[in-house]
Amino acid sequence: MAEQGMVQAADESDEGNRDFVTSIARAFSILRAFRRGERALGNKEIAQRTGLPKSSVARIAYTLTRLGYLEFLPEEEKYSLGIGVLALGQRYLSGLDVREVASPLMQALADYSKATVALAARDDVNMVFLEIRHGDPLFRLRLEVGERVPRGTTALGRAGFAALSRDDRARAMATYRAVVKKAEWPRVRDGLEQAVRDYEKHGFCLSLGDRNPNAFAVSVPLASRDRRKVLAFSCFGQVHEMKRERIITDLGPRLVELRDRVQNALGEF
Repeated sequence: MAEQGMVQAADESDEGNRDFVTSIARAFSILRAFRRGERALGNKEIAQRTGLPKSSVARIAYTLTRLGYLEFLPEEEKYSLGIGVLALGQRYLSGLDVREVASPLMQALADYSKATVALAARDDVNMVFLEIRHGDPLFRLRLEVGERVPRGTTALGRAGFAALSRDDRARAMATYRAVVKKAEWPRVRDGLEQAVRDYEKHGFCLSLGDRNPNAFAVSVPLASRDRRKVLAFSCFGQVHEMKRERIITDLGPRLVELRDRVQNALGEF
């Protein structure tokens, strides 16, 4: 997807911020440059995806390798993700109570809808899956916990966008525009704007074949009071199960109820 083509090393809003450590942002942009199914990346590929100079990539990658977050493959002269990344991810997931509360509710909705129910969190211009529950053995998209999907065309991403304040949405729009191909930007922009209208009208956001023509999806955000932490639940499945009328009158309200039950159980998270 075009939205995953470039990983920003820093947000423009952080320019001139004395508390913002650019070198750390660059290091994390290198780690985020790796995509699902990719075993290794070279300095040139990382530089293209992050926009960083190859000299900077080489120095930062060396440091990340010494720390265990990357592994250097001398026979290929490339880097792969190291065990340190997995350790960080496991520590994050083990401390996330929302998964324990939400998992049985997600499975119940997945079984009822004969679809897939997922929980994801914002990560730059993408959403990262935290939990996935399937209700139809014949509809199992190749998705895994930790995988990222673009925010512009997915219901998950649109819900995460709609939950932001007006000012944060404006900043997010500018960030998306910088990473989306020019020819695709009008479609992505229109989808995000429609998501806000859908959220205000229905309490949930839709993606009706926008990312996958064979799948419809509905999503609701789960945001902290200060909106600094934004998660989202989504229910998505085959078109014949996820008809628009059923989403609006049945599955969407059920997903809102699921979100409310989780939020009431957790309080502030």
